[in-house]
Amino acid sequence: MRNPAVDRRARAESLERGTGAMDIAALLDRAASSARTDGANADPAAPDSGPSNSSSSGDDGSNSGSGSGSGSGDSSSSSSSNSSSGDGDDDSSSSGSGSGNGGGSGGGSGNEGSSAHAAKHAVTAALPRATPTPSGSARRWDADALAAAITAVANRFTDAPIDADTDFFDAGGTSVAAVELLAALTRELDIHPDLDTVFFDARPRRLARRWLADHPESTAPQPDPPPAPDSDDLAQLFADLADADRLPIVAPPERVAPRRILLTGATGFLGSHLLLDLLRHSDAHVICLVRADTDDAAAARLEQAVRRFALPWSREVLRRVTPLAGDLREPRLGLTEPRWRALGEDVDSIVNAGAAVDFLRGYPSLRRTNVLGPLTLAELACTGRPTPLHHISSLAVFNGTEAVTLGEDDPTAHVAALPIGYDRSKWAAEAVLRRASEHGLVTTVLRPGGIGAHPDTGAHNPRDLNTGITAALMRFRTVPGFRYLNATPVDWVSRVAAGIVTTPSAWGHTYHLTGAPTTLERVLAETTLGGLGVRVQHWERWCEDVIRAIEDGPVPELSSLAQVLRSPVARRQLAAMVTAPPATATRTDAFVAAHGLPAPASGLAARGKMLETMAGVGPLPGEEPYLRFAETLSGAIGPVGETAEIPCELRLSLSIANTAQMFGSRTLDVTGELTCARLHDEPITVDGTATVRPHDGIPLRDETRHPIMHYRLTLRAASGETWWLHGYKFAAARRRLVRQLGTQVVEIGRTGEPAAFTGEVAVPMHTYLPDQIDGIRIDPRLSERQQRLAKLLWLSWFGGQLGKSLLEPMLRVGTDLLDLRRALRKEHR
Repeated sequence: MRNPAVDRRARAESLERGTGAMDIAALLDRAASSARTDGANADPAAPDSGPSNSSSSGDDGSNSGSGSGSGSGDSSSSSSSNSSSGDGDDDSSSSGSGSGNGGGSGGGSGNEGSSAHAAKHAVTAALPRATPTPSGSARRWDADALAAAITAVANRFTDAPIDADTDFFDAGGTSVAAVELLAALTRELDIHPDLDTVFFDARPRRLARRWLADHPESTAPQPDPPPAPDSDDLAQLFADLADADRLPIVAPPERVAPRRILLTGATGFLGSHLLLDLLRHSDAHVICLVRADTDDAAAARLEQAVRRFALPWSREVLRRVTPLAGDLREPRLGLTEPRWRALGEDVDSIVNAGAAVDFLRGYPSLRRTNVLGPLTLAELACTGRPTPLHHISSLAVFNGTEAVTLGEDDPTAHVAALPIGYDRSKWAAEAVLRRASEHGLVTTVLRPGGIGAHPDTGAHNPRDLNTGITAALMRFRTVPGFRYLNATPVDWVSRVAAGIVTTPSAWGHTYHLTGAPTTLERVLAETTLGGLGVRVQHWERWCEDVIRAIEDGPVPELSSLAQVLRSPVARRQLAAMVTAPPATATRTDAFVAAHGLPAPASGLAARGKMLETMAGVGPLPGEEPYLRFAETLSGAIGPVGETAEIPCELRLSLSIANTAQMFGSRTLDVTGELTCARLHDEPITVDGTATVRPHDGIPLRDETRHPIMHYRLTLRAASGETWWLHGYKFAAARRRLVRQLGTQVVEIGRTGEPAAFTGEVAVPMHTYLPDQIDGIRIDPRLSERQQRLAKLLWLSWFGGQLGKSLLEPMLRVGTDLLDLRRALRKEHR
């Protein structure tokens, strides 16, 4: 049970109720007093950990915890759940459930190795030891001893060593590791803080003080009074804002297109796309700040991140990119003084796409990346020649507002009304930059909402909350009852942001990179068109049902979503998301229209490829697919080079799990059996895929016919033997068009060996109607109306694809005849 007198969240809520009388001076005074207390009680034996390769930092995104933030993220490293709904910083993301966007960094710089472990042991050895207590008595601590003991335990769960004043997550701790840390503290130290307390501020000294303040019976007798509990996050927030007043007054920068751009967050989801768009749509050279020990390690991490999101990486890209090892959380970005000054003179534009996106961590745990990072970049912009600063913020600054719409120039929410630390950190970053602009800097604020998948590549942030909601919708057929989703595909957000950065006349304003808001009615219409019977639930009931379904499945690919939904803190963010009003983007729309930029992809076009690439969003084993039908093929095969005389029959079932599979990848799942005495005495099990219009119908090499379908099947006998089967249906400009649709040229070989048999199998004409039209079966969970719609949708789409396949060779012949006619006329002249 927490003591409300020292609970930061309770204090923030009390401030919210009395915001009219909030005394900012008193808050700043409390923050200053707390800082003096921290200095007086610093542990002399605890060495300075120096910059740590944290997973939550902003320059590359791996953050931990279960956070959120739409799009951002280098979601790679942690195993926690990152999620997103309403915002879109980049870089951050990794763990948490925030937005977020797979794979890369592992939370550290990548060069730690044994040296990091040795450093951790050295730090642990230097810490003061706790005095053991007699058996059977309650353990009693003084603040320094408990902080040292917590530090020693925490060092077992971090990538880099920490001291008593280093945040657990800044050293690579993840949300999963935080759970393990709590278990270890309970088991070894007999203290049991709750998970929200750790996420709020994970510095061991602060954890120790909060525990002792909440449990005075655990405090050892001491001559001096116990230290005062640390100040609340609002006090720290306003102290951080005061630091912006120390920026120098500068002249406005020259408004010319940038030639040398500093980009942070380039290893995150949005940041990696933004990097490529800056290269594609300008002549600028881009310097990418990446958390790493060396520039070579930074280059390796950057390449890994770019490739992870299905983006191109080549020598040409690297020729215009300079990876720079540094850390957004550190003073001077972790650079030496000469390198800092050289960077300030070199760059003529700064773009901050780095952030720690985490819904569970408190403001004190996020401030270094999300607030002090932008402040450091503002200092850099004042170093040497004045430089414009472009900041990726978030619609999260409006969470808790009572506004009817969210306009680009509308006031943000009151800071005390913002529900979680992440929202407050984004609010504070904007406030810092507003103060910087009053000192002469030109600052541009770009606010994405949720950042969705790339409509062409399907690249997405798997820990993004919007992505999690979509996956839960596909798997469990349920959605929370939201008002609007302010979300847009990453390619559009990145393209518009790059356009603003490279257009001097656009600088100095606030832009909403949200596109048109998506209503619940629109989502229901899209899912109905896709044949999904979706239930709309109150968001609290939806959370409980989804958590239970993920655990009962189990569904490991959605475990990060379950982790977020279990947290009361993260549920506050979800509540703010489902009740959020629509965002308006008048200035952004005008910019897009003036520069001829495309509108964002929407509907199935925007989400289809993502659903195709997401693992495990289809039906569970034993469940009915969205649609299925039978196909029987019979014919003969023979050894390669010989006459096909061996009877062969295929009895197949073709199915799709959802319409995204149909529209996005044009693939069907295939199961069934093959009967061929030459291969095996008993029927052989078949499974694999069939692609409709492979290669977009373009003829294969050394082939004049156009491919209609391509079957890639695996054959398994009960004895364990396996074969492969590749089959093509081709279209050519000749008669018997229907026959072409059913005839398949096949090759069969043992696994790992070349083809041993070839031949043809064909669909008997009398089976077409009963199998492939009347025999279509739709998921029985759908209503009768949805089943009819699903069948009609399939027949129209599949028929259209087959019709195009048959027309293509005829059009090709017509084109060849026209070319021949022109050539003959030319020869005649």
